[in-house]
Amino acid sequence: MTPMGRVAGFPVRPGLFDVNGAMALPNGVSFTVHTHFGTSCELLLYHEGEEEPYAVLPFPEEYKIGDVYSMIVFGLDIEKFEYAYRVGGPYEPDRGMIFNKKSVLLDPYARVVTRQGRWGERRSRGYRARVVKDIFDWGDMPQSARELSDLIIYELHVRGYTQHPSSGVEHRGTFAGLKEKIPYLKELGINAVELMPIFAFDETMNSREKDGQRLLDYWGYNSIGFFAPNTNYISAQEYNREGTELKELIRELHNNGIEVILDVVFNHTAEGNEHGPTFCFKGFDNKVYYMLTPDGNYYNFSGCGNTLNCNHPIVHQLILECLRYWTVSYRVDGFRFDLASILGRNMDGSPISNPPLLRSLAYDPILSKVKLIAEAWDAGGLYQVGRFPASRRWAEWNGRYRDALRSFLKGENHAAKEAAWSIGGSGDLYGEHHKGYNEEYAGYNSSVNFFTCHDGFSLYDLYAYNHKHNENNGWNNTDGSDNNRSWNCGAEGETDDPEVLKLRFRMIRNACAVLMCSRGTPMFLAGDEFGNTQYGNNNSYCHDNEISWLNWELLTKNRELFEFFKFMIDYRHKHPVIRKVLPGAVCGMDPIHAHDIDADKVEIPDGARTFGMSFAGYDREQGQDDIVYIAINTFWENVEISLPKVYCSGGWYLSVNTFGDGDGRYFYREGEEVRIDGGFVMRPRSVAVFTVREF
Repeated sequence: MTPMGRVAGFPVRPGLFDVNGAMALPNGVSFTVHTHFGTSCELLLYHEGEEEPYAVLPFPEEYKIGDVYSMIVFGLDIEKFEYAYRVGGPYEPDRGMIFNKKSVLLDPYARVVTRQGRWGERRSRGYRARVVKDIFDWGDMPQSARELSDLIIYELHVRGYTQHPSSGVEHRGTFAGLKEKIPYLKELGINAVELMPIFAFDETMNSREKDGQRLLDYWGYNSIGFFAPNTNYISAQEYNREGTELKELIRELHNNGIEVILDVVFNHTAEGNEHGPTFCFKGFDNKVYYMLTPDGNYYNFSGCGNTLNCNHPIVHQLILECLRYWTVSYRVDGFRFDLASILGRNMDGSPISNPPLLRSLAYDPILSKVKLIAEAWDAGGLYQVGRFPASRRWAEWNGRYRDALRSFLKGENHAAKEAAWSIGGSGDLYGEHHKGYNEEYAGYNSSVNFFTCHDGFSLYDLYAYNHKHNENNGWNNTDGSDNNRSWNCGAEGETDDPEVLKLRFRMIRNACAVLMCSRGTPMFLAGDEFGNTQYGNNNSYCHDNEISWLNWELLTKNRELFEFFKFMIDYRHKHPVIRKVLPGAVCGMDPIHAHDIDADKVEIPDGARTFGMSFAGYDREQGQDDIVYIAINTFWENVEISLPKVYCSGGWYLSVNTFGDGDGRYFYREGEEVRIDGGFVMRPRSVAVFTVREF
């Protein structure tokens, strides 16, 4: 390619109109950007650290096709400049158009956002992009073929996971620091990490002071760039190679059998409402990228000031290209979509019965094997758990599972039947072995089961606090959910009472055992396995401190709890009958059933405090039946139960008893299990798991 003209002294020619963003070429860079309502566009080139551009290149009209401007600028060294845009057009706020030719705009397709500096340092004004040369070699690494139900998902915050001094890593709070923890992840037994947002965000954007403590946008749910990794999670500078450390982390996780799921935020951006900044989408096409009211204001179904106009064809295309990019260039295995119900709203905010974006993501050939997980609600009141337009491809965070099991385990007997449905895979919501039921869903690959996530109490706090304690957030404890379904076990917060502590840890074991013995995909919050606390804060979005950081000293203190989690995770891996429907058991036992105290009764009575769930099937790999029974007693007294009859040459063996044997033993490895003949006495507020073994 040779130049065809000059702009601002630079040799140029029309660029690659069908390749969005900036792309390095052998002898130049192609810059491509589009605006529907804009009337002019300028490319700004900056030296690193400089506030004013050293060159301004207006796009000639002949370098425009449709709404797309594209120009190749020759002779640029990608290591020596940053770039941004300015777009001219009408300023008519009541019609949703707020063009300002003075606004410096970040490329919506930027592969890296510059000027982030060190974590917590206040940014220079505005954001810019840099051209990235992707030379990372993935080799012949295959894409994971695991089903969603075979995963055990571990949700974590990249910085918070290793930032505490007790983490023991060299590169605290970074992708490299997380990589150092892979041996720990393998020992725990999880096989998928769900990373809280790692797209570029500005943690200082809404920083403020509270009682002398600086509060930041710690969680990162205010994206400023969808195609760029957050460079504040990188341990060393990677000029023009940004993303390499993240790719090395993902490759090492894959080499160790651990998948990577990204928590992505396409429901809003960091530009906020009419009082927020203009640094990208507002300046390119406010009316296109955001849902606007008839008078030009912002619909706020996200609770964050604006709502991305996801089903506009332009935004639809951007989201699709973004997910393809992360799948191909970063080999990501799946995506969890924050407030995903917004992705199904029309341009006027109304719900769509068959949203084009959701269908595109479900059937896209590049995305055909990645996991798609919806948080099937939004801040505008649209709650779609069990009703999400799933196209047999989408799974959901099962909010019903969380609520029903939290309520039931703490002793609310009205939740027993919902709890039983949930443990059995929520077949009433997603189908399963009920052939032809709810054709939108893919049965046991549709439910992500959880007690805890980043949003809410940690598992320890769930049984240490009756009420949220978000005073340090600065909103007079008005933020965060009041519907926690928690129980402090007799004392609010920290206590030295041995009986309260004993009960708390038993309740944590109960939750863990139930989660790992529920059909669907278990997910838990990092640190739950060793009793990490957030001191009663159930909305720690602004805390870059010990409220949010994992305290690894607790791993030593609560090693017994960690070993219980390890056992339950391993138990789940060894028993596929929990995870999915297997061929019929040779012994003739039904594939799945709920049971009353007398296991011959397969109906749970109203108001039950104790019930069991059986799973049975033939495991072809092991060449034998796989039969598991979990019994749950939420009553505060002993309850004697019977176990289902086994019509084979085997019998029931006790594998787990969360109450313990009096000597601190809560589980029994294969070969050490206790044979159970006849009935079994369930101790107060406890869970027991039984396995059929050959005599």
